[in-house]
Amino acid sequence: MASSMFFIICILHSTIAITLGSLIMFYLKEISVVGHGTETAQKLLGSTPHDQLLIQISNSFAGLLLFVVGFLVFMVAFVKDREFQNFFAKGCALLYVVMALWRFYFERRVEDLAWDWPKQVVGDFVMALSWVFFLLYTWREKYD
Repeated sequence: MASSMFFIICILHSTIAITLGSLIMFYLKEISVVGHGTETAQKLLGSTPHDQLLIQISNSFAGLLLFVVGFLVFMVAFVKDREFQNFFAKGCALLYVVMALWRFYFERRVEDLAWDWPKQVVGDFVMALSWVFFLLYTWREKYD
């Protein structure tokens, strides 16, 4: 049962990462407007053509990285080793908590992102909670 739960969580996280990575690569302007609003999105996309090109390339690589991570998580979903699943779940939960801390300590200081970081921190904790629930379920299964 824990193996199928691991598979479902991995597929969910993989789908989110692949979708967002693709959207960032190909529809960055539209995603920025939806996520931050029109005014902030224009500021985040740069003011000079050179800055805009650098930011666009940087965001495309970030989207590609997110896409690749999603694909790797998709492949990990098929691993049946319980020890590896627990190790992977702990690492993912820790990664999301560290991302939330990063947003809290650094992103909130960026004036243009000051209103966005709370909802992103909540999203990070929700994603981490999915792995924590998996760990609690496997722990309960192990000691019952």
